[in-house]
Amino acid sequence: MKSVNQISSTLRLLDFMDGEVDGWGNAAGREVNQRLIDAVEARPATLIFRISLDGIRRIDVSFARESVVELARRYRGVKGFCLVDVASDDLVDNWRSAARDREQPITIWDSKQEASIAGPPATKPTEELLNLVLVRRELETPEAASALKKEVNNVSTRLKQLLDRGYILRQEVQAPSGGVVFRYMAIG
Repeated sequence: MKSVNQISSTLRLLDFMDGEVDGWGNAAGREVNQRLIDAVEARPATLIFRISLDGIRRIDVSFARESVVELARRYRGVKGFCLVDVASDDLVDNWRSAARDREQPITIWDSKQEASIAGPPATKPTEELLNLVLVRRELETPEAASALKKEVNNVSTRLKQLLDRGYILRQEVQAPSGGVVFRYMAIG
């Protein structure tokens, strides 16, 4: 089975911003978005992209929305994008607003490797399950059902909802029996 670490890549956002430490406006966000698309397409085997905000001083909501949030929306359910190396709460606020605008969840990982979700909140029935995935990083449906003391079919349905809405990813892996099972994973 592949580990998440073997299928993830970090992209430093500053490297796509022509050296600018500030990201402002729709037009600049769209330019960066196209450069990010090119980088993603050049890495077809990569499932998770950690977007590092290292060196970024300021970003407005429109730039965040048009660059990374739109990228995450474009690849929803296929590839995942999260934010790392976020230096300030002001940056987090703008990313949260941008993710809400596009109704696209974005996972933000802090320096302690704890996650929070920017964007639309998970529904009440899926919130507990989402938190479990974020803590465990990856799991299969029976593991989640056992941990939450819920029926497997109920958990399976909820995991699929989280996948379809862009909160988590799923990967097919070979089961010991020779079949295929789904591993659900946090985007990070």
